[in-house]
Amino acid sequence: MTKGKIIKALSGFYYVQVADRVIECRGRGLFRKKNITPLVGDRVDIELQDDGSGYLTKIEKRDNELIRPPIANVQQAFIVTSAVDPVFNAQLLDRFLVLVEAEQIEPVLIITKMDLIDENEKHEIERFRRTYHQIGYPVLLVSAKGKEGIDDIIPYMKGKTTVMAGQSGVGKSTLLNELKPGLNLETKGISKSLGRGKHTTRHVELLEMHGGLIADTPGFSSLEFENIDADELQHFFPEMRDKHSQCKFRGCRHHQEPKCAVKEAVEKEEIASFRYQHYLQFLQEIQNRKPRYER
Repeated sequence: MTKGKIIKALSGFYYVQVADRVIECRGRGLFRKKNITPLVGDRVDIELQDDGSGYLTKIEKRDNELIRPPIANVQQAFIVTSAVDPVFNAQLLDRFLVLVEAEQIEPVLIITKMDLIDENEKHEIERFRRTYHQIGYPVLLVSAKGKEGIDDIIPYMKGKTTVMAGQSGVGKSTLLNELKPGLNLETKGISKSLGRGKHTTRHVELLEMHGGLIADTPGFSSLEFENIDADELQHFFPEMRDKHSQCKFRGCRHHQEPKCAVKEAVEKEEIASFRYQHYLQFLQEIQNRKPRYER
């Protein structure tokens, strides 16, 4: 039995990295019977065949998994957003942050296209950068085409399996091409009629880069809080999580409850009001979600 990691899944085949080679594998029927789908990032046992191919025989326990995109055992997320084209969207960024926090994945924020904005817009982006930095998130400002800030990303990659996440059109593929010259991933611009980018990546693949593995993915096709409960949401806002123990009521949701430490912190500008407003919007979304019934 040989151990390895799935680095690509395509058309029913799984490509497993074993030492310095990649082996094309199929999944055993037992996975289908158990309703288990092997994922990119899975640590697996394979059985080698005489022709050099293999069969997956076992999937080791996962540290975490994302459903859309389908990938497992991710340690870090590069959440990529752009300063312009498409315009910087703090609510969308916070949505991504909640989703990766819920999976205990460390986020690194990357704001692209800094070379395309004027001084007033740069001042606004800097204000957001300070807010997220104070929360504890690394925030990197880059201009992929000018290569400014690209080298700042590299130290975060070593020894980590990283997923690249972000809205279409923010420059994820362009960023990867700059990080690994010669990669030549397809890139496309913004659809002027739709105001958003066109997907250029159609499967999930782990790429070796700067001492780590990074996933170029088709993007998060769902940004719904399907598996997050109303009481859990506050734990995925670190600045609120730190204040929760100071609230009068143990079950405080920081909405209508009296003597709430989070609301007091917002009033004192210790917690950014836009982050709190996003929290309330997400809370309402979860509370309005239709109940799911187990069959």
